[in-house]
Amino acid sequence: MIYPLCPICGEVLTMEKPSWSCCNHHSFDVARQGYVNLLTVSQKHSLHPGDSSVMVAARRSFLNAGYYSPIVEALNRVVSRFAPNAESILDAGCGEGYYLSHLDASERWGIDISKDAVRFAAVREKNAHWLTATAAHLPFSDGCFDVVLSMFALTVESEFARVLKENGIFVQVLAGEHHLSSLKSIIYPTLLQKEKTLHPQLDGFTLLHEEALCFDFELEGQEMVQNLLYMTPHAWRISQEGAQALKNTTHLKDHAEVIFNVYGRQAMENLLK
Repeated sequence: MIYPLCPICGEVLTMEKPSWSCCNHHSFDVARQGYVNLLTVSQKHSLHPGDSSVMVAARRSFLNAGYYSPIVEALNRVVSRFAPNAESILDAGCGEGYYLSHLDASERWGIDISKDAVRFAAVREKNAHWLTATAAHLPFSDGCFDVVLSMFALTVESEFARVLKENGIFVQVLAGEHHLSSLKSIIYPTLLQKEKTLHPQLDGFTLLHEEALCFDFELEGQEMVQNLLYMTPHAWRISQEGAQALKNTTHLKDHAEVIFNVYGRQAMENLLK
């Protein structure tokens, strides 16, 4: 069984309600929804870091509608192939828990810097552990996970390699160059073509597998179009003009282009056959 570490002193936390505590008497309350906040003040970059409750609710609505179900299917296929006997999975940057809730493992852990996202995740899936924490300082011992996921989230290769078992895998999911091109054409007056590294080299890892998933989808109604915006980092940098243009959009056909990169801490040729 995996036991998280105290973010203050690094000692093992005893997971008992109503609070988790370590031998140095640092204590962290278990919220009513079941998650625990292990994000210390020194690890925050703002008073309320990460996605807001409005953004998280919009993401939940979009994902629950099934538009990204092909991503879930591909994720299950990749994990089953490269980690068929995985007992422990960490979703680093789990958001509201959609992807992790669709994977099977005896121990599933999700962390996110957004307290609101983790709260939604804890409501979605009761049979997983949810923490408010940062991927830059994972509150776990070395070598405890079979799989680490980063679903459109930050990659902290040193931390991910540290918490993975010797034969563990890291699954990185990125947006491709043409991902959501219709949405971007509405909210930006001109589209700048920036070169994007889709299969980065990561220290401590070997790239075992790469694949692209492409599919089209169609949205009806201004609310669902707005929900799509909150699935993206564009929500943080959209201009007033772009926001108004999107508010006037009630129907949208778009294209998803998703990159799956599977990394191993060492060569795993037997899984590639």
